Amino acid sequence: MSSMRSDLYEMLDDRFRTGRCMNGDDALEVLYTGCRWAEGPVYLPAWRQVVWSDIPNDRMLRWDEETGAVSVFRRSAGHTNGNTLDRQGRLITCEQGNRRVTRTEHDGTVTVLADRWQDKRLNSPNDAAVKSDGSIWFSDPDFGITSDYEGYRAESEIGSNNVYRIDPATGEVRLVADCFAAPNGLVFSHDERRLFVSDTRAGFIRVFDVRDDGTLSEGEVFADASAREKARFDNLRFDDDGRLWAAAMGDGVHCYDPDGTLIGRLDVPEAVSNISWGGAKRNRLFITAETSLYSVVMGVTGTHPTGPGHRPWATSWRTRHRRLASVSGTGSSGDPLRLR
Repeated sequence: MSSMRSDLYEMLDDRFRTGRCMNGDDALEVLYTGCRWAEGPVYLPAWRQVVWSDIPNDRMLRWDEETGAVSVFRRSAGHTNGNTLDRQGRLITCEQGNRRVTRTEHDGTVTVLADRWQDKRLNSPNDAAVKSDGSIWFSDPDFGITSDYEGYRAESEIGSNNVYRIDPATGEVRLVADCFAAPNGLVFSHDERRLFVSDTRAGFIRVFDVRDDGTLSEGEVFADASAREKARFDNLRFDDDGRLWAAAMGDGVHCYDPDGTLIGRLDVPEAVSNISWGGAKRNRLFITAETSLYSVVMGVTGTHPTGPGHRPWATSWRTRHRRLASVSGTGSSGDPLRLR
């Protein structure tokens, strides 16, 4: 591990400063370098590890938070791209080479969740988000079938680049949005009433209302990359204060206020593909960029990959204190406990 001194933060609006977005480390940490194209970092709290994809090398790597060691998590991985966790802490992976979405069970076996829609093979699943009802939503651009570099060259059987939903009860794969040039990263808002999806080729982040029946509204543009010459949107993540952070390729990491204003950015020396929150307090941002895995400890806290606003350590803390309250009715200071 090494440190890289740089002008890491660029403030474009004073809300970037007042929101504590500049209160963290003043340098990126280089955790690993040596990938061909790194993507899909996800922090595994139980193991204190980050797993990510090295797509052209067809492998998944893992970095250990305690030792700093990096090792191969999986070889011949299917040219994996995006990774996330479901509500049970299982690894959900988009295998763009194998053209499928899979789940790694706790015993290490791999379950195929989706590989077709209406009996046609998917293009090359890219990124996934898990909703609190257990449904898995994923983007399916054609990046993995346009050449042999990040997958296997082939014709699209579907003929378009879409976003789908996997039903948690039946496993049905349903088309939910088909208005994209190349859908990429996707993430739910804190209340899960909106879905944000980046369109890499169009240069937009679009936002959709999520209806109770799991369908989406027509959607609208939330952010436009055209004002930033080097920006192209990839994956997306929220922090606990509702700001949207976006991997923006050659323009680093963007930070958007809930009203859609670009308020600041992180400058990264390589093109940023993906970002993910992790660490014990979820205030460590892990960044994959071209050949490397970086991190920075920040003054803001990210949402948990198993759901917006879900923080297991807060849940366990409240559970312990509720047990104490049920016994004594007081906290450790002797004052009545007030749990919000």
